[in-house]
Amino acid sequence: MIDFKTKICALRSNDPLNSHPDFIDPLTLQRHFESDRGRIINSAAIRRLQQKTQVFPLEKNAAVRSRLTHSMEVQQVGRFIVQSIFFELSEEQQRRYGLTGLERCIESLVEMSCLMHDIGNPPFGHFGEEAIRQWFKKNLPDLSPQVNPLSPLCVFDKRAELRRDLLQFEGNAQAIRLIHSLLNLNLTYSQAAGVLKYTRQGTLLKSAIKSNQNYLMKKVGYYFSEAEFIENLTNNLGMDPGCRHPISYIMEAADDISYCLADIEDGVEKGILTTLELCELLEQRYTDTLVKQFKIDDPQALSLMQKTLQAARASSNFFVSLRVSLAHPLVRHARDQFINNIEQVYQGSYNHALLEDNSCYHAITETLKHIAIKHIFNHREVEKLELQGYRIISGLLDCYKPLLALESTEFTAVLKAKKTAPLLEKHLAKKLPSKHVLTYLSAVGKIATADSDFAALEYYHRCRLIQDYISGMTDQFAYDEYRMLMVID
Repeated sequence: MIDFKTKICALRSNDPLNSHPDFIDPLTLQRHFESDRGRIINSAAIRRLQQKTQVFPLEKNAAVRSRLTHSMEVQQVGRFIVQSIFFELSEEQQRRYGLTGLERCIESLVEMSCLMHDIGNPPFGHFGEEAIRQWFKKNLPDLSPQVNPLSPLCVFDKRAELRRDLLQFEGNAQAIRLIHSLLNLNLTYSQAAGVLKYTRQGTLLKSAIKSNQNYLMKKVGYYFSEAEFIENLTNNLGMDPGCRHPISYIMEAADDISYCLADIEDGVEKGILTTLELCELLEQRYTDTLVKQFKIDDPQALSLMQKTLQAARASSNFFVSLRVSLAHPLVRHARDQFINNIEQVYQGSYNHALLEDNSCYHAITETLKHIAIKHIFNHREVEKLELQGYRIISGLLDCYKPLLALESTEFTAVLKAKKTAPLLEKHLAKKLPSKHVLTYLSAVGKIATADSDFAALEYYHRCRLIQDYISGMTDQFAYDEYRMLMVID
């Protein structure tokens, strides 16, 4: 039985139990989601996106996308997909699926999920993620087991799981942590669930993933520190273990459509490719993907890219024409995939992205992504900036490493700025944002001191504290902080 009303509710994590009936009328629901919208738009995490990398770090050309402008574009595409779904469904179908009156509610949920989808990304994009992962993988073993209870030598109880969780920093999981633990936005469960793109907890071994959830759990979606929140969220929304919320499928499709088009446009804007070179690459790669990879030999599908490029070249604005000609059929295909697989999408068990189905539309996104990776991301200017970003993130973590070399009692003394605490560590601790420190203190305060794993859990949350600080920086702030700490003029 499909009834979207069970997945679209106004319950929040900080609400008293049963403070709302099972279903509120759509107008009241919409007011709750408007409250979510205000909390999200006014959050510091959204503002920081204006100075975080999409493709080109520390970019001064305003025409080239930042994470914020990219997220705004994703937001618009997500809205378009929702409108297309409701336009396609008859009134009878909307009643059958429990969607009657929910168009504005779902549109708002999708828009805000799209706007938030990248808030957990660290400075310098995916290179920043990898820098954090590699630093902890390299440096945690260096700290003695007496200080570091998550040393590789400590493999009993939950300690091996906590270590695994720390070594798998992911922007997707950090977004969930920001929403709940760091910013305490107290969003409705439905709104928060829209950002839960992957459903694997960081403690889970890849070998433990079931084959029918291998895509849903392809990456870490949340950390051990947010496990209780996710458990409450899934229980309140009637989601089975390892399953998604239906809103997240639309958010993901909107992101796929937006970034694969945007990245190549930014590459042309930066002079890495000309429009003529791009057209030649698109036509050849699309044909190869369609015929050789997906085994499709349909003349209409084969001519799709050629016709699109002809229209774009004839237009006075190449990229506006290209974007419209490709985005519209991709949105329609995402809509059709959502409707055709609505039972699995509703349950959250659909183990694919909406646009990944070996069709000609999948070939379009694969073509765009391939060209972006091969000809833009691998360009020497981009690689140089990414290497600089990697060094900045690694260098900042090196600077804050002394805080991880303390025993828990010493770290407590440092946070309290006691006279007996080491001076360097006190200065470093003062630079940590107060909201991050309060999150750490709150988490540690909930652990019983008699718990045999107290030391491991305290150390886990201390490592999270450092990851929170570094990953929350903008590109420019990270650059300036690195120069200051390294005493570079």
